[in-house]
Amino acid sequence: MSNYRELYQPAHTIIGRGGIQAMPRHIDLISGHKALVVTDEGLKKIGTLKKVTDVLDAQGKSYAVYTGVKPNPTVTIVNEAKAVYDRENCDYLIGIGGGSPLDVAKAVSILAGNGGNIEDYNGLDKSKRAGTPLIAVNTTAGTGSEVTRAYVVTDEVKKSKMLMVDANCLSYLAINDPELMADMPPALTAATGMDALTHAIEAYVSRSHFPFTDGIALEAVALVGKSLEKAYRNGHDLEARTDMCWAEYMAGLAFSNAGLGMVHAMAHQLGGFYNTPHGVANAILLPYVMRYNSPACKERYGDVARALGINVSGMTADQASMAAIEYIEGMKRRMKIPGLSETSFRPGDVVTLSLHALEDTGMPENPREASLVDVQKVFMDAYYAG
Repeated sequence: MSNYRELYQPAHTIIGRGGIQAMPRHIDLISGHKALVVTDEGLKKIGTLKKVTDVLDAQGKSYAVYTGVKPNPTVTIVNEAKAVYDRENCDYLIGIGGGSPLDVAKAVSILAGNGGNIEDYNGLDKSKRAGTPLIAVNTTAGTGSEVTRAYVVTDEVKKSKMLMVDANCLSYLAINDPELMADMPPALTAATGMDALTHAIEAYVSRSHFPFTDGIALEAVALVGKSLEKAYRNGHDLEARTDMCWAEYMAGLAFSNAGLGMVHAMAHQLGGFYNTPHGVANAILLPYVMRYNSPACKERYGDVARALGINVSGMTADQASMAAIEYIEGMKRRMKIPGLSETSFRPGDVVTLSLHALEDTGMPENPREASLVDVQKVFMDAYYAG
């Protein structure tokens, strides 16, 4: 292991109300000729796409639009978007959305800069050259995709998620504008917020954590504890939405530099097999993985408890760790996160799911080593709990 750390983050970041108004200035800085705007039909229908393209239109910026992104995007979707990029002679990308549209935009960026098939880039730092410039406009306070050097694409043939970790996909400009998040429905607010919490916790206990990631991960945990349920109850609470913008950005920055762990390794399989929304999968699994990991990092889970505002004075390390887990379980109940048994999960698939989880890019950073039997048990504990 080297004696230095290399930090990965977007070249530019804007967080706050009205942030999308800064896009034209940055397009000029990269000498952008024509953008491929990548998003989904849902964001088109509720007007989010138009809010962004209105800014482009006002400044005479040329663009084409691809709205075919679906949750847990596939190789086919990436190839479709890349075909539009080529046909329209685009030279940069604007991704609008949560994890799925931004993941597709990153994948197209890498393919445009490097060629080949997206399957060629599964794993760590597989590309040779920087992708074409990407402006990532985030619309959910959870995935962190606008800040990270990671993107996920589902391989339809293998029914598994490919996790690419690659500094060449980092966005040129990341925008978190809470006004674009005000109309997010409560269920999506909950799921994406729990995704951010999972990012922060996994980064804080990862094997590769270091002082920079520790600080921003714990602050992200504190902001989620303070503001997620407020945003869930009232989506137009822009103070809470802004707090969640900061939380998800810092959590994304933390895990992009320190790595993830067993929660994500397992959640990726639920998405690949059953199309379970990523935030929901993380929220379901988080407390069960924390229980499994606690013997290896209970002191750090105690820090998580303190960040969540729990008074742990007088508690043992085990008790403080358990207090954090129980607090998170309470958040899940209050925000009506479903149980694993309420999803499409089939116990008969557990061996295959667990084998794939052990091969996931996130698993080596988990603080406690896991065997096939261990992963199966965590899945089944979550399933029988409800």
